[in-house]
Amino acid sequence: MFSDLEKINKRPKPFQFYTAEELWANEHTSKMMLEFHLNESIDVSSRNAKFIDRSANWIGSHFGLDGTKNICDFGCGPGLYTTRIAESGASVTGIDFSKRSISYAKNIAKERGLKIEYIHQNYLHFTSEKRFDLITMIMCDFCALSPEQRNDLLKKFYHLLKSNGSVLLDVYSLESYNKREEQTVYEVNLLNGFWSPKKYHGFQNTFKYEYEKVVLDKYTIIEENRNYEVYNWLQYFSKESITKEFEKNNFMIENLYSDVAGSKYDPGSGEMAVVVKKAI
Repeated sequence: MFSDLEKINKRPKPFQFYTAEELWANEHTSKMMLEFHLNESIDVSSRNAKFIDRSANWIGSHFGLDGTKNICDFGCGPGLYTTRIAESGASVTGIDFSKRSISYAKNIAKERGLKIEYIHQNYLHFTSEKRFDLITMIMCDFCALSPEQRNDLLKKFYHLLKSNGSVLLDVYSLESYNKREEQTVYEVNLLNGFWSPKKYHGFQNTFKYEYEKVVLDKYTIIEENRNYEVYNWLQYFSKESITKEFEKNNFMIENLYSDVAGSKYDPGSGEMAVVVKKAI
């Protein structure tokens, strides 16, 4: 028992493990995540519906979306943004790891007569012959990736964009990092049964990595017949660090905002949204 507890509470190296499939492809957790997506009043998995409406309207206006534009949304979930963007007439592609979310999004597109191409895939492996006017990655998905994964993804973005194309994504700021605290939590059926339909014992270890500005929420789930771990990594950025990350991959920052609805940049905001273009 002592050695098991030592293992549960051990601090791994930053981004040492990648367990996205356990969260997004698991039958039970993907169902729970979809329910969060579709709850229009909360900011879990997706932001609330009022914000998404405002954000989608700003995106359409800012990027001049119409029938001539090709858009790709990385991590599209159940299509909350892709559906709204497609209603502008733009040609839309959505990619997501969750088969359940993609199935829901396809059904909505069919019901509304929208031509949206949905792809069930880990977006880290996505390739296409299409070239896009705009690539979006919303809800701070970029923060969940390791430095190597982010670097590879930005190279992918550069390849997929048209010469005058743009990227819009959001990240957590250092203001958010400073508010996080290390903790250890144990509960039966941790997070109200989120991790399994059966009874389980759950541990949540939150670790902060000061030098890297990374936070890990490590979940250890102990069921009757299996034990497993889920690692939820989040990278936090300063204005300087996010700018450097894009510039080293041949992008230039066009503008910074406090969110993906175009709110004026505030250094005290918990998030930042960036619009970047290919460097000429």
